[in-house]
Amino acid sequence: MASYNNVQRTTATYSVENIKGFKQQMLNWANRFNICCFLDSHQYKNAHSSFECLVGVGALSFINASEKALTKLETYTSLINDWLFGHLSYELKKETEATASHQPDNIGFPSVYFFQPEIVIELNGDTVTIHSATRQPSVIIEELYAADSEAGNMGYNQPVLNIQPRISKEQYINTINAIRSNILRGDCYELNFCQEFFSEEALIDPLNTYRRLTTISPNPFAGYYKLSDKYLLCASPERYLKKTGSLIISQPIKGTLKRDTENLLHDIELKNALYNSGKDRSENVMVVDLVRNDLSRICEEGTVKVSELYGIYSFPQVHQMISTIEGTLRANVSFTDIIKASFPMGSMTGAPKRNVVQLIDRYEQSGRGIFSGALGYITPGKDFDFNVVIRSIMYNSTSKFLSYQVGGGITFYSDAEKEYEECLLKASAIEQVFGSAIS
Repeated sequence: MASYNNVQRTTATYSVENIKGFKQQMLNWANRFNICCFLDSHQYKNAHSSFECLVGVGALSFINASEKALTKLETYTSLINDWLFGHLSYELKKETEATASHQPDNIGFPSVYFFQPEIVIELNGDTVTIHSATRQPSVIIEELYAADSEAGNMGYNQPVLNIQPRISKEQYINTINAIRSNILRGDCYELNFCQEFFSEEALIDPLNTYRRLTTISPNPFAGYYKLSDKYLLCASPERYLKKTGSLIISQPIKGTLKRDTENLLHDIELKNALYNSGKDRSENVMVVDLVRNDLSRICEEGTVKVSELYGIYSFPQVHQMISTIEGTLRANVSFTDIIKASFPMGSMTGAPKRNVVQLIDRYEQSGRGIFSGALGYITPGKDFDFNVVIRSIMYNSTSKFLSYQVGGGITFYSDAEKEYEECLLKASAIEQVFGSAIS
């Protein structure tokens, strides 16, 4: 690994005219590689936006670990002062929360995988910047322009799959009621319960499935992630953590309500209803307090603050309640120190975290794997940005197993029927991709 620490990259910048078409060319080009990570913000802009599109392909070096993963990750990230792309699986919780899953994960992503890419491409506005360790940027830009920008666009006929629920609606409702009993006993305050939908012997084109998913649901933390035969097709709206210098921010989502895009006035009423929802505010503030506690373990005393509480943001299918928590990192805090303090993220677990992680393992019938983990990148200067892996399709092309999971935060006041309906709402974009509906 150390031999790749001092890689010399050649960097060049070019202007782009057709940004949308060029992004499609970048994606097609990236998919030629056995390992690639394509991150797309879909033109969402806010105070914490970083780029329009960021791509890493090929692997000069990598770490692939499911045992003692944090120790190995600490060594790797301290040795490699270069771009890194990769993921943290939810199963890393066995090291951060001392709780291992007992349910099967049929996709097979490791707990941790990061790679040092041969080529990194940044797209910001109409400017593309290429950082290459292996070839001249002039050759790469020619390849990008030669890539077919139309391949697999909406003319692709996605096969209709036989998608099955891992648990029945009745089982789901019984589980929610059991969780409410745990809350009444004081075992926890809130628990994020997820259920899996899956298809066996699924034959799909991952690239075109991702295109279709993000056309239906273009979200700011989307990603096409390929590790040989394992694929993550991600349309996430949620950020886990972003570090810029000594500033770190987290933006958990708790609170979802279906939009009415056919009726503007009603859509505004729904947005206001979500903002004023006592249940959603209760869920949101519990997670905010959990994140504040997590960040206080790694930040300077007195610097952790909530810069936005109960922010309402609109996405193609839903309105979401998003809060922003930030702090100033203490000196000499490493990447793995930050992960140990905050992973798995509170929006996908609940409070108190150690208790709910154990309860999740008791109640859920599928291993989460990379779902509710994080996908993102680390810069040569050790800044980083990671999403929360939700609203995603996971696929193993060797076993032909396809999976997606959805869930929600359960409190004592949760209505099991409404929680089930919210799960189906969150899965609606994926159902549209496959022309399948779960009843």
